[in-house]
Amino acid sequence: MTYHSHTSNPIRSNLARVIGSPVTRTVSLLALCAAYVQGPLTKIFDFNGALAEMDHFGLHPAPFFAVSVIVFELTASAMVISGLFRWIGALALAGFTLMATLIALRFWEIAPGMDRTMATNAFFEHVGLAGAFLFVAAFDLTKGAGK
Repeated sequence: MTYHSHTSNPIRSNLARVIGSPVTRTVSLLALCAAYVQGPLTKIFDFNGALAEMDHFGLHPAPFFAVSVIVFELTASAMVISGLFRWIGALALAGFTLMATLIALRFWEIAPGMDRTMATNAFFEHVGLAGAFLFVAAFDLTKGAGK
């Protein structure tokens, strides 16, 4: 058995340097949080649409939930991206994503067909997104110490 550290492999070493760079980390965290920045901004610029969305999902009073979601998503995203209590923001977004997914993407209640397929795919994509946030939280809590 041969042991190859990343320092003896120039491709792996260069890739680790690029992937581990602060710029790549920040861009990756921005990408991970993109929907949680875009969504609230859309709600701010179309507040009536945000109220209609809350009504559609049975969240009342709609103004309270719309403002709460806007503040929550922007705050938690800022925490993840900035690193200020990143693990708390990541855990919060993981929980929020799972909760919202169970409310909005109940694919098992949709008749078989394209709508159900689309909802099923979106459901599992959101489960994966929640998993990514859990990974970010775990990494932040352990500082990537191989745990």
